Amino acid sequence: MANPKHRHSKSRRDKRRTQKQKLTAPNLTACPQCQEVKQPHHACMSCGTYNGREIVTVQQI
Repeated sequence: MANPKHRHSKSRRDKRRTQKQKLTAPNLTACPQCQEVKQPHHACMSCGTYNGREIVTVQQI
């Protein structure tokens, strides 16, 4: 198993950890047909429409 031969500095460690702060939640918009929350430029999972047309058939439970 690989182990480091030398200790990494605090600066080097912190440079690696700065990338985790850039993670953000995805943007969400309201579907114009059913007003459910969905991602932009994706088909709505509750009603199956995209750009005013039905793309996916959704089964009612």
